[in-house]
Amino acid sequence: MKSLFSSMLFLLSFLFFLANNGEAAVPCTTVDANAAACLGFATGMAAKPSDACCNGLRQLAQTVKSVDDKKAICRCLKVGAKSLGIQDRFLAMIPQACNIKVDFPVSVNTNCET
Repeated sequence: MKSLFSSMLFLLSFLFFLANNGEAAVPCTTVDANAAACLGFATGMAAKPSDACCNGLRQLAQTVKSVDDKKAICRCLKVGAKSLGIQDRFLAMIPQACNIKVDFPVSVNTNCET
């Protein structure tokens, strides 16, 4: 079940590319726990992201201390994203719906290494 949530969250990981300092990568268990509530919206089953989704993403963003953290989050989320039925059009709406500033497109096709 965690791999399902982490897959969906791959695309949301870009929301967290805001920090530049630190050393330790964010573990997938942390990513899964913070982004799990977004699955309903990202698959088109919910009309809008829940408060739990937005709050979880904000908490995850606060854990980012380095570029390596950002890449780790992205890799966690990318695992199995397509098998979950994640839809780009819904993922792209999450930053605005959650009032989170993102300076890049959110997509299932994002390269985690860049």
